[in-house]
Amino acid sequence: MTNLATSQPVTASAKTIDALITPSLLLDRNRLERNIQRLAERAAKLGVVLRPHMKTAKSIDVARQVFPGEPGPITVSTLAEAAYFASHGYRDMTYAVGLSPASALRAMEICHRTGADLKLLLDTVEQADALAEVRAATGVTPSVFIELDCDDHRGGLKPEDPRLLEVADRIVAAGARLVGVLAHAGESYGLNTPAALVQAAENERAATVRAAETLRSHGHACPIVSLGSTPTAHFAENLDGVTELRAGVYMFFDLVQHGVGVCAVDDIAISVLATVIGTKPEKGWVLIDAGWMALSRDRGTASQAVDQGYGVVCDLQGHVLVDVIVSQASQEHGILTVRPGSGKSMPDLPVGTRVRILPNHACAMASQHEFYSVVSGDSPEIDARWDRIRGW
Repeated sequence: MTNLATSQPVTASAKTIDALITPSLLLDRNRLERNIQRLAERAAKLGVVLRPHMKTAKSIDVARQVFPGEPGPITVSTLAEAAYFASHGYRDMTYAVGLSPASALRAMEICHRTGADLKLLLDTVEQADALAEVRAATGVTPSVFIELDCDDHRGGLKPEDPRLLEVADRIVAAGARLVGVLAHAGESYGLNTPAALVQAAENERAATVRAAETLRSHGHACPIVSLGSTPTAHFAENLDGVTELRAGVYMFFDLVQHGVGVCAVDDIAISVLATVIGTKPEKGWVLIDAGWMALSRDRGTASQAVDQGYGVVCDLQGHVLVDVIVSQASQEHGILTVRPGSGKSMPDLPVGTRVRILPNHACAMASQHEFYSVVSGDSPEIDARWDRIRGW
């Protein structure tokens, strides 16, 4: 199949990145493998099960890099992901989003249809009470985590909240199975020093273990104590009392994680391939064919010490063009400029030049695309095409 406009192979059958239609999402296999190995070794050293979050990758092919043998325990963020991974043999899954009665029903229907154990997350008695009807409607006994708030970041109960025991009792009364407690130290994304990240990890651990001990002291088994964010997963020094660690963006990393101090720029495994489509030398602009539809609107580095605009610009081989960023983005156009105050000059990027854009937020960038073109290092060869699951 060919592209009639260019007489070149279309993206689906492209053998090299030169033949890709831009914008296209690239995934560096070498960096992916290195990132996966790094956290796997850390979890083993800390003595906990690693339950990777697939919300970033959303791909069975990426999951197979994490679990090259039998499917292992995973976390998902949508029920579409849950159904997708269940269809590929994954049975031990946690749906780490607070449930509604409708989503609980869908989740148990997936369990009934596939035999998966899809664990749910809740933090209110109303959610717990709804499980009785879900159990009756599907014939499946729900497995449930109580969500904890360890740092005022999102939903969940504080470990000392008296409602913790009330919710636990109502879960059991609804005929569901209370499997444990779950926390996510989301405020760690706003930190940027090793000491602060170590402290955030310990706070997450202590809060989660404290809640588990409270539940056990009142007769609830609480076998799973689950926590994790990519920053705290990489900076935790002690996970005593914890049974499993969750993280997701660590597989790819991104500029926000770099700004936090979790990774180097050279660890970032995904990028968007784009083509220069115009220049305005009088403004110091280079225009590319990748706007926020390809890069996402995420501006997560804007509040960090270094604002990376809509992404850092690399050459075709993936080498960073120092201080060149996507400073503006409209729907299908991006504007490259030299970072304000840099003192550097814009490199020569004539029309037709191809560049790679590193993401502020890997999850958001990847979500704009339907598949990965897999490459290795600075080789132009495309090793594989890996599809992604989308939707809810």
